Amino acid sequence: MGHKVLLVGESWITSETHYKGFDQFGSVHYHLGAAPLIKALEDSEFELDYMPAHEASEKFPFTREGLDPYDVVILSDIGSNTFLLPPDVWLRSKTVPNRLRLLKDWVADGGNLMMIGGYFSFQGIDGKARWRATPVEDTLPVTCHPWDDRVEIPEGSQATLLDESHPVFEGIDGDWPPILGVNEVIPRQEAQVLARLPEEQGAHPLLVLGTHVKGRTAAWTSDIGPHWLSPEFCGWNGYEKLWKNLLCWLIARD
Repeated sequence: MGHKVLLVGESWITSETHYKGFDQFGSVHYHLGAAPLIKALEDSEFELDYMPAHEASEKFPFTREGLDPYDVVILSDIGSNTFLLPPDVWLRSKTVPNRLRLLKDWVADGGNLMMIGGYFSFQGIDGKARWRATPVEDTLPVTCHPWDDRVEIPEGSQATLLDESHPVFEGIDGDWPPILGVNEVIPRQEAQVLARLPEEQGAHPLLVLGTHVKGRTAAWTSDIGPHWLSPEFCGWNGYEKLWKNLLCWLIARD
């Protein structure tokens, strides 16, 4: 039987206005950013349920019974407001369970949580992701800055590995392809930083592992795919191995 993984986020809608002389018209595009990870986990021991960002406000579980079937929850490029302001709260002023506290309790009881970077991860663009000082931040192996935490690297950056013998890097050889950005975070004292940016680019953490009571947690501060991950990174043979190894570490127990 496979291990169940819930990936939440990594979708967005863009609206454009086109001007052509006197005339104008609009167009809308829907984007799914999770395609590289979905492909990487095909035919693996991990059964991936994908919940796009626009569905999470209402469909992300409000009860432990909804979370308990999963071995790992991944939050990727989705802000805390999506979980804090479902329609019952935002439109109807009703009370509902706080799903950030629910996640924290689930991890404490042995669930496993990973946050992946992006414009609405950690503190995010203009500080709008707002994961700082939330119950979810309490579980992560890093803390968030109270400001826009993006580190844009248009020239590209290669990961510096700090413990190449760690099981997360098993089967991954050679130089890593370019990364174009990360969220700047602060590793907790007890956490393990496995990869970071080079010293000349700030030595910002890239991959950090930790625990919260009975659960395991991970922070990958770059993207799951473009734009912060280059096409070369997504097509690299180490991409699939990295994500599978990370999930294996999260569910493993010594």
